[in-house]
Amino acid sequence: MSHTTNKNRRWNIIYKIGGAAALSAVLVGLVEMAITFLPGGNTVQETVADWFTLFQNNGFMGLRDLGLLNIFLTFLLVPIYFALYATFRDDPDQPYAALATITALLGAVVFLATNRAFPMLALSQQYAAATSETQRAVLEAAGQSMLSVGQSHTPGTFLGFLLTETAGIAISLVMLRSNLFNKATAYAGICGFGFLLVYECVGSFATGLTPLTLIVVMLGGLSSMAWYILIARRLFQLSQSPVA
Repeated sequence: MSHTTNKNRRWNIIYKIGGAAALSAVLVGLVEMAITFLPGGNTVQETVADWFTLFQNNGFMGLRDLGLLNIFLTFLLVPIYFALYATFRDDPDQPYAALATITALLGAVVFLATNRAFPMLALSQQYAAATSETQRAVLEAAGQSMLSVGQSHTPGTFLGFLLTETAGIAISLVMLRSNLFNKATAYAGICGFGFLLVYECVGSFATGLTPLTLIVVMLGGLSSMAWYILIARRLFQLSQSPVA
């Protein structure tokens, strides 16, 4: 067995891992949508005390409302973008694919560094055990500090989402210029991440969400899920090629 054949087989494994991660990303999106439409799945916590109460009553929903499912999605981005970069390693646009991949990984690092879901869970437990108003006031101040950094769709989390969504648009533009992926995949990514980026800008800096904004995020979510399905299909196809 030649060295080239061994190398191709290793890349084929990367494609399979990336395809599986892309399908897992779709599953994460479906779970997020299902939870949103469940009773209590779309409530808004107004104060730090409301957040602590939510964590004490339903720890999972507290974590979810502070980005638990986005944490899972962020981890999945690593094998997805690495596999996508691998497909372009011999393509003239390989430098642009590399830049998109680096941007996505940087966005993942920023998001994980700013997420405060688990620290807020710990604070809520301390709040429940507090025995004086002074202790509760200190914990509420700490919680407010956490939320200013890690509450989803606020200026505190904007940079992480900006980087990952920009990376999605960038890698989709590379796909549009290449013959490795069909045009439908590229357009699904451009539209999906473009809509999500618009939503992130509005949701992070505007007060209140209009029905139009909700339509934008819905279109972005559905288009990005279609993108994940299409790239998973293509990566699995490439994983079967002896010369990939």
